[in-house]
Amino acid sequence: MNIEIIAGSPRHPSLNARVARYVHRHLQSISSHQVGLIEMNSQTLPFIEKVWTSADKAPEEFRPLAERMFAADAFIISSPEYNGGYSPAMKNLFDHFPKQARKPFGIITSSDGAMGGMRAAQQLLQLVPALFGILSPFMLLVPQADKKFDEQSQLLAPEFHKNVEDFCREFLWLAEKIKG
Repeated sequence: MNIEIIAGSPRHPSLNARVARYVHRHLQSISSHQVGLIEMNSQTLPFIEKVWTSADKAPEEFRPLAERMFAADAFIISSPEYNGGYSPAMKNLFDHFPKQARKPFGIITSSDGAMGGMRAAQQLLQLVPALFGILSPFMLLVPQADKKFDEQSQLLAPEFHKNVEDFCREFLWLAEKIKG
């Protein structure tokens, strides 16, 4: 199975990317699935003008990204919270592609505040069904992400690892049931 983690923040540096990189490494260590990481702070997509219905219909400069999106069997969306909402850069990415019908999705949100991106998570609960995705009910909310992960995406709060393990276990269970 091909799993793509989308680190939704376009910012440099990105707290959200720290969390996504940690989850990426953890998933690679506990499963035999191919796990990729697409960081929106490394992508410069134009605003949506046309949906790309296949990788060969994407502009040449975006074909490698399109190939990964079309090859993905499952997604984990990792989004920061911006003014009570999820990342517009990440939403723009999904807007460029057709519906992700019957693909499992996991949701991670993070912030440097105490709520961990809860309002963004609530909005993502509405986005995933609009993409025709199937949502894992177990989300990973990361409050005070700046105190939990350092700039090299190393965990600073060892007690938080159980949250990551639980999220990954539940996501993999769902993805394997749907895609297996």
